[in-house]
Amino acid sequence: MNKILTRLLRPKEWIVKLLLAIVVVAFLAAAFLGYLNPIITFLDSDTLAFQVGETRISAYLVVKALLAITLLFWVAGLFSDLSEKKIKTLRNIKASNRSLITKALQIFIYFIAALIALDVLGIDLTALTVLGGAIGIGIGFGLQKITSNFISGLILLFEKSIEEDDLVELEDGTAGFVRHTGARYTLIETFEGRELMIPNEDFITKRVTNWTFSNTKGRIDIDVGVSYGSDLEKASELILEAANEHPRCSKDTAAECFLVEFGDSSVNFTLFFWVDDIIEGRKRPRSDVLFSIWRKFKENNIEIPFPQRDLHIKNPEALK
Repeated sequence: MNKILTRLLRPKEWIVKLLLAIVVVAFLAAAFLGYLNPIITFLDSDTLAFQVGETRISAYLVVKALLAITLLFWVAGLFSDLSEKKIKTLRNIKASNRSLITKALQIFIYFIAALIALDVLGIDLTALTVLGGAIGIGIGFGLQKITSNFISGLILLFEKSIEEDDLVELEDGTAGFVRHTGARYTLIETFEGRELMIPNEDFITKRVTNWTFSNTKGRIDIDVGVSYGSDLEKASELILEAANEHPRCSKDTAAECFLVEFGDSSVNFTLFFWVDDIIEGRKRPRSDVLFSIWRKFKENNIEIPFPQRDLHIKNPEALK
């Protein structure tokens, strides 16, 4: 039902132009042929009217209101789409600023359309004070989530903490690129190609990792264990060599290898190395470096151990 109502009040641009042309032609034809005044007289007759207090409501008033609201929404939607397309062509303005300008302009356009609609219907704006208070209470209770998401979206646009094409990771592990920031949700494209609509409120109230907030560099961690009989200095040297040989390893920040512990079955190292552009991915360089470590260890007879257990039988005669 909501989709149908949205399509009726805000159809596509070419449909709006066609509908407006049809309405104008139909109106002019009816006026030229002399059908307009009889139709208005018939719809405004007492037979098709009723009284609510001091207000007289007729079929003509209802039809006029529906046509006025529909036409104004069509025109507002048309201007909104045209302004959005125009703003997107302004490449000298950042994407977040373009989104903010678009949202503010859309709000202004629909606000003006609402005022014009009230004026066309002959509604006194000063009489809407009580109604405005009731609407405010309704927004506070019934539309709390919608209002929260809308305000959260404005905060994101003003703070510029989340922008289009940023690589983000949510608290639940969802990760992907920001493709669009709307009034109600932020569209994230995951690495699997899924498009997720995340409520704007989640970016304000929950922890969000923005991998590209100030720069695109990212660190990759690799844990490696070697046997106790291995040459530990050589092992550390080969681990660093495998990282530095990779083409995506950053030359600005040197790779580092640390001996972190003497474990139950192995001596454990941790390798840190950086990539300059994390948007290109972390799994591929991590995989390449692991393969390189494996080959270098094999060539230099350095063993990567696995857990082993010794079994001692106190009474071997019992097995016989």
